[in-house]
Amino acid sequence: MDGRVLGLVSLEVPGVKRVFGPTTKPAALFGLLVTSPDCRCSVTEVFGYLWPGREFDRQLVDRAMADLRRVLGEECVPRTSSGFCVLRVPRQSVDYLRFLEGLQRAERLPWLEQVDVLSRALSEFPEEEPLRGLPGQGFATRRLMLYESRLAAVRQQLEAAWHAHDRKLLCSEAERWYRRLPDEAWPFRYYLLARGREVPRTELEKTVKRWRKRFGMPDAALQQVIDWIRGDAASPSTAVLVPLPNQLPAPGRRVLGRNDLIRSTVELVRQRQAAGYGTVIVISGMAGIGKTTVALELAQQLRERFPDGALYAELRGFAGDDTPPVSPEHVLDRFLPELPPYSSAAGLDDKATALRSALAHRSVLILLDDARDARQVLPLLPGTGTSTVIITSRSSLLDLRAKHDVHLYSVGRLDDETAVSLLQERVVPQRRAAYGQAFDDLVKSCAGHPLALTVIAGRLEGRPLGTIVELARELKEEQRKLDVLCDPQGELSVETALNLSARALSEEARRLLWQLAIHPGPSIGWDAVMDLGLAGEPIRADRAVEELVAANLAELRGDRYRLHDLVRNFAHYRVQSMVHGLHQELEEATVRQVLEHQLQNVRACDRLLDAGRVLPVGDPDDVTVAEPDGLDQAMALLDAEYDTVRSCIELAVARGSERYMWLLPMALMTYQWRRHHLTAAMEGLGAASEAVERAVTATLVDRAMVFRMLAGTNWRRAEYNLAAAQLRRAVLLSSQEDSAAGRLSLARSLHALALTLRKQQHWGEAEEHHRKALNLYRELADPVGEAAALNGIGTIHLDRGELDTALSVCRSARFVVEPTSDQGGLADVLYTLAKIHLARRERQMALPLFREAGEMYRRQEHWPNEEKVQSIYADALVAAGRRGEAVAALERVIMLRERMGGAGVAEARRRIEPLR
Repeated sequence: MDGRVLGLVSLEVPGVKRVFGPTTKPAALFGLLVTSPDCRCSVTEVFGYLWPGREFDRQLVDRAMADLRRVLGEECVPRTSSGFCVLRVPRQSVDYLRFLEGLQRAERLPWLEQVDVLSRALSEFPEEEPLRGLPGQGFATRRLMLYESRLAAVRQQLEAAWHAHDRKLLCSEAERWYRRLPDEAWPFRYYLLARGREVPRTELEKTVKRWRKRFGMPDAALQQVIDWIRGDAASPSTAVLVPLPNQLPAPGRRVLGRNDLIRSTVELVRQRQAAGYGTVIVISGMAGIGKTTVALELAQQLRERFPDGALYAELRGFAGDDTPPVSPEHVLDRFLPELPPYSSAAGLDDKATALRSALAHRSVLILLDDARDARQVLPLLPGTGTSTVIITSRSSLLDLRAKHDVHLYSVGRLDDETAVSLLQERVVPQRRAAYGQAFDDLVKSCAGHPLALTVIAGRLEGRPLGTIVELARELKEEQRKLDVLCDPQGELSVETALNLSARALSEEARRLLWQLAIHPGPSIGWDAVMDLGLAGEPIRADRAVEELVAANLAELRGDRYRLHDLVRNFAHYRVQSMVHGLHQELEEATVRQVLEHQLQNVRACDRLLDAGRVLPVGDPDDVTVAEPDGLDQAMALLDAEYDTVRSCIELAVARGSERYMWLLPMALMTYQWRRHHLTAAMEGLGAASEAVERAVTATLVDRAMVFRMLAGTNWRRAEYNLAAAQLRRAVLLSSQEDSAAGRLSLARSLHALALTLRKQQHWGEAEEHHRKALNLYRELADPVGEAAALNGIGTIHLDRGELDTALSVCRSARFVVEPTSDQGGLADVLYTLAKIHLARRERQMALPLFREAGEMYRRQEHWPNEEKVQSIYADALVAAGRRGEAVAALERVIMLRERMGGAGVAEARRRIEPLR
């Protein structure tokens, strides 16, 4: 194949006459991937480039990848389940990749050979616009990036020509670029090197004066050329009087999974340099997450943009108690001698001033690794000029932003695909598939943590690959995990890295970190964190959690806090020894705060979902309750807390806390029904049914309610026999309680049993139980229950084909329920009425009732009921000839089914296709 992107995008494949048009989506995708680092781009980034301004649709990206795959094949366009699109083509088959390979090869060659290799590389880059014809701001920005890479190659070629004494190329190219780019400063230096000594002295001084007026004072490299032309300095190619500092360490291991971060940072520096500004970059993240690796790679990619050299200092901010952080004055004493004229300043402030003066007219890259805090780095920052500083730290250095213009980048965990690649780097491809599951288990246990993955990769090198299964098993043992994540020589250890971060915390922050590890996660809200601070001896949890976030030991996503899996493990098993006080009492108080906070807050939401249900939760005790303003907010709060609530149910079971083992699942049940989380609901109910039998405070009514919830969940799973048996148990328990609460429980149990018997087509028994429930509801003056029972009776008449009776009964149900605030009950009645009118061939009366019922369920966020209504409504609309509205209804059905797990989506798509 022959691919071209440095101009009009084209692709020639042997045996294929026309691959795709130059401005099509596959062409745009090919151009985007080829010009992305490692020919790899995230799905969201691809969509933003190809369909700018549109709502994200993964299927469009998959379709474009499929079109490209049909041409290039699976080997070049592999299928991946990750969030990335990948192109794997030979580097010699694409012009831009040949160009890049030439640049990389030239870096390792002598000057004369560099000239030849760079000339061939630049021949791949014609004068025409790269990625020509591809629309959108994204591709416009990428064209600028490609143009910048071409200019960087030109500068490298001119530099090589000067050192190789290739005067012919230097003169022709330097003059051409000097005339072509009058607004750029760098061509002037090469123009002077090529032609400066041929220009009369007076003309030279005028030219230099004009340049200074436009661009300011020349940097050290340009000034040296001017002085050489004047006869005041040695030749720039031989001068050794002012060697440029180049202190950057050798690059570390290959950087994986950080391309987007590095690319965006390089682009930021380039833009600010072009505008005449320097840049301060802070790269923060938890211990071992790969900050230094990213910083070194970033520095290597930026190095050529800084003609006055590179400085480096390891600040040892978190090196441990035995190794104090390096003082900024000590760093200044190392930096200043590299930047003549040499300063004789004494004292920190004067030396910091001298550094700013030395950098004012220089362009230097500075890397400060492992900073402790803002005080350590502030004296090392430049003032004016175009120098750039890259700082790495376990702290977010938030206070630095109050005093300086800082660009903060946070380094997070690696995605699974990248993590697997890191582990498999030295494993031959033929053996990778045989241990695919073991590799996946290792990746999951390491949770995308680069240091942990590096330790495991190192340990794999020291043992036969067949033992990978045993290593994966060892890593799953929570109490041993940190021991496994330490290499045998002890040079790399996740525990050691995290321990250094923890020891830098205050006592309160360490205690809160331990408490957050006891909290089952996966996330925790602000109010819950504040409640943790009340466990045991109260602490200022607000300050403590801010300290944890600043130290990158806790992560704030949106308005919820999270611990990395390895931080949670470390805090749980290692931080306890650092926390002063009675551990057992504090742990018990913490667990109680966690569970009580969740119970009270879930119940506050549940009251809006099912106002008629009574749970013996009691009043809040030393926990904060966020009372939702309405149903929408209640569902949103439960959406945010759902995974955490489920984890709390597991914690309650593990601790044997009977109160929470049954009350938490009960409070969550209505939400789970509306979100169709039926499998999870059954898991919680299993523990609840056992706990409620043992709970001393649980009444017969409480036990009946648990069995009713079990039955309701089985009913929704179409397990009607199980549901009926559980409801008969609920009826029996309720009938033994001679009180208003017992009679209400009996009415609800009879009503639910009737609904189940109807599903089993036992219509006579079902109607009998509905009428018993109806009498009880009327006796208790419960209009919501009365309407539900009437609606159930009307539904049975509908099943029998007794349409007039069904219509009469359901109209009575509507009359009873409309004055109440129960929108769910009203929606149920309207839905039944709509089906009755449809059966009576009164379509025009049925359609508005379907629509109204569907809208009510939507407002309640009752996905299963809304999906059911919309599906039947769509059929009725098709029969009425209203195809456009039917399509909208079916699109809503598809969306709801996707939210509920995807069952039935394909069937809905088949229904919608003929209607478009």
